[in-house]
Amino acid sequence: MSALEKSNAAATLPELDEAQDAPRAILESIYDVPVRVTAVLGKTHMNLAELMQIESGAVIELDRRVGEPIDLYVNDKLIARGELVLVDGVLGVTMTEVVKEADA
Repeated sequence: MSALEKSNAAATLPELDEAQDAPRAILESIYDVPVRVTAVLGKTHMNLAELMQIESGAVIELDRRVGEPIDLYVNDKLIARGELVLVDGVLGVTMTEVVKEADA
């Protein structure tokens, strides 16, 4: 390698370091992007008349049985299923299955 080639190679090493740091910096900035996480216990369908008759104390029957997994969505995309748990007095979800894209 000639002196000129060595000089050019040395000059580009910091550029390579910066180029390698750029994707890391972009990835780190993405970590702060907010996402909406939704846990769905079940669903039901009703017409407007039924909806308008709902009063305090009414029970709405859902399409899931007690103990069946609930669905976990991130920004309206199904990503996992899990079990409803109680954690320090608040509800939580224990992940039991990560949903593959083909299964979603």
